[in-house]
Amino acid sequence: MCNDFLTNTEWVRIAPDKVVVATSDRVWLYRPNSKDSSDFLAQPRSGAGSVATTQKLLDTSIVLAKRAVLSSHHPPILSSTRWIWHLAGQYHLTHSTPQLMEKTAQIFAAAGHESLSQWAKQKAIEECGHDRLALLDIQSLGYKAEAVVEVFVPPSAKVLLDYFTNSVQTSNPLNCIGYSYTMERLATAIDEEYIQAVEALLPSGTNATRCLRVHSGIGSDMDHVEETVELVANLTPDERTRVAIACYETALLYFSSPQTNYPSDEELQQILRPLALHPHQQDECDRLVLR
Repeated sequence: MCNDFLTNTEWVRIAPDKVVVATSDRVWLYRPNSKDSSDFLAQPRSGAGSVATTQKLLDTSIVLAKRAVLSSHHPPILSSTRWIWHLAGQYHLTHSTPQLMEKTAQIFAAAGHESLSQWAKQKAIEECGHDRLALLDIQSLGYKAEAVVEVFVPPSAKVLLDYFTNSVQTSNPLNCIGYSYTMERLATAIDEEYIQAVEALLPSGTNATRCLRVHSGIGSDMDHVEETVELVANLTPDERTRVAIACYETALLYFSSPQTNYPSDEELQQILRPLALHPHQQDECDRLVLR
């Protein structure tokens, strides 16, 4: 019985007091006893992984991070003005991704991790141009897109981008895999109903959900999630643990920052007012954004 359990079970310790345990058909949280040296679930897992257990470990790490963020603060209600703030965040999160993934690919290649290098190269290709979609969305709402993203740098986007950037600046950037997986996994929860709800808030005739659609459950992120799970399942136990911890850390940042001090709609409108496009500027901006 014990041998069967060890053979069919995977676990990762994502925090000192949290061990995620998974089989092919269930997953649970285990609280290790730091004083019990015979507590084998508190020790690193050895052996090969599987796609089924790996996805449960990564997804549960994200869920536990969300539960760990205990706060009574909630983001302000979404409005067309606040959607521009959100789009600026999407721009900053997507703008540096191709370059950072290219750098990640080079580091993995230099270390002889060819499969990881190929994964990162593919990510760089897949994410290319998504920042332009955010710019087009902002422009569709009647504003000078490049000027908007220069003045709007949402703290939540900056915190996540800093984590991604710091993950790349190491000799073994496995955290980049956890970061990427978490962001894409969270995006898969965005469905057509939510997208339509956003569109209902926006002025008639605008097309400002292009970036959202790409990064949603109706885009390609579900395929990307599956590909990353397969990649991680073939890593060593220590590497799988690193990725799961990165999922937990990324999700903590995603759900906790910021909790307060959101700018009001009035403050956002005051900043946006001088950045509004005049009708004769629209065609010229189209050419600049698409260049």
